[in-house]
Amino acid sequence: MTDTAPSDRPENASEADAQPGGPAADRPGGWLSGRRRSKRWLAGGFAVVVAALLGLVLVWQFAEPAACAAGLAAPPTGTTVYKGKASHYDGGDSGGNCSLPGPPANRLYVALGSAQYSGSAACGSFLDVTGPKGTVRVMVLDRCAGCTGGKIDLSKQAFAKIADLSKGIIPVTYRAVVNPPSPGPLTFRLKSGASQYWFAVQVGNHGNPVKSVAAKRAGSSWRAAKRGSDNYWVIDGGMGRGPYSIRVVDVYGNEAVASGITMSPRRIQRSTVRMYGNAPTGGPTPTPTPSAVSGPSASASPTATAPSPTGTTGSGEPETVAGAAGGPASVRVGCG
Repeated sequence: MTDTAPSDRPENASEADAQPGGPAADRPGGWLSGRRRSKRWLAGGFAVVVAALLGLVLVWQFAEPAACAAGLAAPPTGTTVYKGKASHYDGGDSGGNCSLPGPPANRLYVALGSAQYSGSAACGSFLDVTGPKGTVRVMVLDRCAGCTGGKIDLSKQAFAKIADLSKGIIPVTYRAVVNPPSPGPLTFRLKSGASQYWFAVQVGNHGNPVKSVAAKRAGSSWRAAKRGSDNYWVIDGGMGRGPYSIRVVDVYGNEAVASGITMSPRRIQRSTVRMYGNAPTGGPTPTPTPSAVSGPSASASPTATAPSPTGTTGSGEPETVAGAAGGPASVRVGCG
């Protein structure tokens, strides 16, 4: 009796069957069949690894914009200095996503990413943007759909003041301008299609981001308006025929009330009340801390003027960007 070595072959397989290419090689359980199963397993495992890596890339790519949209969607305010990059574009005579009558007369404007545009909450406010050649003051006019991670899109005229246009994209820092000099009293423009049954108004010359708008008729109570992504404040169901009083409150607590606003869609109605102070137009004013900014309520009747293709907002340019009085400004790599 002789000992035989254990075999991995099926019990009925012959020596010929066991050789690569033999008669049983391609049968279930054969040598070639097992090799093909190994290849299929390896291919499947590789596909799983690739899918996992792709998932990680997608999570990394969209994690920041999602976080910005969920928790940091707000216009630039206060003393925070944001770090990012700037490109340039030409918006022509458009009033951008902010639906303004047109760009500011000096054509110094900016488009913000969706998070900082914040559903039009940033419209009509101002930023000081610092680049390689200096600082420029710009008005928020538009939304930049592709801007994330603190990136902004400047008008060509604004970009040219802080860098050569040929650079294309440059590193910048920027911050909000608190209580910028106003070119005039508050203006109001009712949207095309507005009527006694549907009220939609746009506020101009407010300087700081607007927090809330409310309206009422004589003898009635204030009704809060809802902000639209096109920079109009809407009251569903309308406010009747008017005239109306409109109350505007900005993010720093400044409040102003204008009366005598009429149902005159698309016309710019200019009041005689400013959002804050009575500083003349021209150069910049010192930037206070948000807690120090306040203003009394005021009321005045407006006069109507025709829309201007160059808009109704302008600004001076500061020489430097620095922290507010009382301490250095914080720095943030802002959401777009």
